[in-house]
Amino acid sequence: MINQVTKDKIEALAKKYQELAQKYSEGVKAVAEQELPEMVYNSNAIENSTLTLEDTEDILIRDQIRTDHEIREIYEAKNLAKAIQYLTEHPDELFSIKLILKLHKILLTDINDSVAGRFRTGKEWVRVGTHIGANPEFVDNLMNDLVEKYNLDNRYFLEKIAEFHAEFENIHPFCDGNGRIGRVLINRQLESLGLPPIIIMNKTKFSDYYPLLREYEKTNSADKLADLLANLLIESLHRRVAKLTAKKIISLADWAKNNGANLQAVSNKAARGTIPAFRIADHWMIDEDYALGE
Repeated sequence: MINQVTKDKIEALAKKYQELAQKYSEGVKAVAEQELPEMVYNSNAIENSTLTLEDTEDILIRDQIRTDHEIREIYEAKNLAKAIQYLTEHPDELFSIKLILKLHKILLTDINDSVAGRFRTGKEWVRVGTHIGANPEFVDNLMNDLVEKYNLDNRYFLEKIAEFHAEFENIHPFCDGNGRIGRVLINRQLESLGLPPIIIMNKTKFSDYYPLLREYEKTNSADKLADLLANLLIESLHRRVAKLTAKKIISLADWAKNNGANLQAVSNKAARGTIPAFRIADHWMIDEDYALGE
């Protein structure tokens, strides 16, 4: 379970972010638009897309397509962005099976239309590595139960989001697109609470993400996954507070040099969320004027 110190930190940061969001609504929108390619890149890369962040920016921002990539990967980038943007444009839509299927249809349109927007049925078994998804004949009921349980769950929000995500991936309800839809749903759940989206990083998927999903499969505990989501949410809140208030944002390496601090030590603090640093394109950044110990 997430400790009280972390909960208090999230509450304080969330309050500060929400106050700033009211004052700088256009700034919040600009940060979300800037972050979209990074979010799309990481989620697709987790599923072994060969597109780089620069490729993804070319496709989504500059509408440029490189011919040395598969057409499927280009559609994956565009469609995932459309699914994320759909949620932004429909903030009040209920969290439901209908919404989940709608997002899946957006994701797989022109990629695999025969399975887009529906759960697995019949003989549609799926295996990812050593994990086998739920028997197709149980998927529909399992998903209905999962959504109902989430909507009625009164536990701390990150703990129930983590359990939902772990169980969603355990069921693997779709023939394709489970991971990407699962991560989109995390952000829908956060945004419905007035909180910013998070980015699960491709670079650390083998150390910080996949092992936690495997642990849930073995132990039925999503506690460590909840801790990961908490750290990523703190980072996302730091990113937005800095973007909305900092006069200048610099690399953590430059900040350490300017302040006579040990880079490894402050990098460790950044990773733990104990200083207000955040990653942009996998580089740690921070408000130039941050004073250690604030």
